[in-house]
Amino acid sequence: MKHVVVIGGGVVGLTSAWALAERGHQVTLIEKEREVASGASHANGGQLSYRYVSPLADEGVPLKAMRWLLDPDGPLRFKPEASWQQWSWLLDFLRACRGPVNRRMTEKLLALGAFSQSAFARLHEAAELDDIALRAPGKLVVYRKNEEFARVAGRIQAQAGGLEQALNHDECVALEPALADSDTQMAGGIFTPGEAVADCKQFCLQLAQALKAHGNFRGFVTAEVTGFVQRGNSVAAVKTSQGDVAADQVVLAAGLQSRALAQSLGIKLPLYPLKGYSLTAPIGSGHRPPEVSVTDFEKKILYARIGDQLRVAAMVDLVGEDESIDPHRIASLQRTVRATFPKAADYDRAVAWAGLRPATPSGAPIVGATPVGNLWLNVGHGALGFTFSFATADIVAELISGRSSPVALDGLQLQPA
Repeated sequence: MKHVVVIGGGVVGLTSAWALAERGHQVTLIEKEREVASGASHANGGQLSYRYVSPLADEGVPLKAMRWLLDPDGPLRFKPEASWQQWSWLLDFLRACRGPVNRRMTEKLLALGAFSQSAFARLHEAAELDDIALRAPGKLVVYRKNEEFARVAGRIQAQAGGLEQALNHDECVALEPALADSDTQMAGGIFTPGEAVADCKQFCLQLAQALKAHGNFRGFVTAEVTGFVQRGNSVAAVKTSQGDVAADQVVLAAGLQSRALAQSLGIKLPLYPLKGYSLTAPIGSGHRPPEVSVTDFEKKILYARIGDQLRVAAMVDLVGEDESIDPHRIASLQRTVRATFPKAADYDRAVAWAGLRPATPSGAPIVGATPVGNLWLNVGHGALGFTFSFATADIVAELISGRSSPVALDGLQLQPA
């Protein structure tokens, strides 16, 4: 079998390494940090939203974005840069904000999500993972505006045989009693049973341990990837700060770093970092956290109980590669969550985090082959890296094994520049 080098120790890289090892390949994983899940996988929202996968590029987003930018507690911030990467990404994003494009992409992501759910079940059993705070309480998306809720509820009711349920205000509170504490005006919600939550960082740490025990895993290399040794139209080795690592095949799954590494081979990846924030607050005996996974549609904030902690994740900041924690954004998030779930957790002891989620303009990940013969992509998952990682890992592993993709790849492959 082939020796495959995977670049990236987040959830996408780790699941890729596992899927390849399970198919008999010899696998080495390179990660620049001393611990896996140090980037976007570290303290993300923890939701496994297989059926709620609407891409960010919705037809109504451009108009909403103007209102969000004027709202001090809005979910969006934008800092213009003298960067072609930012402006070309934004232009492509606006092109994708059209109804027909959004509907086609949503269908593709729903298929990817369904496959990812089954792929996760297989991985979870095979790797014998435990203590990842996995629950499947379902997901409730709450709407503050009557017209928005009526539009979505009408679409749900028109779909025959769907799992989603349109609930009015009282039904939402009956389903999730913690909403009774809220000061938020709520028109209604859409509930999807079976959606799950888990601790992404703990998942990554445990999967890393399972990989170390796998007979086909050669090991982790802690090093900065600096480039590639090329031989013809192939990569012969990966250059690192610790020396070259020879490879028969290479999987690029290094988050935002993938953009520069691909560029060194003449490949342009349409990736831009969507900066997000999270709060992780302890839950005590006197608190009443939401048991259901809750998403505030208008505020773009999600709430997930992960073990004895409440994870609150939110916001999209288009500010380049700035990973710093903006105290004003954290204060804004604190104000909103205290009004929405005032009794859910000890917000005074909440730990703040910020991370960069590498996203494509369409909202779909880029998976599969490149113009370089033995280089493969598994990048661009945006805010759905945890959800889609299991599917895209299996897709890449199947392709490298010489088989066809288990999911149709149209709309998910690298497009010619």
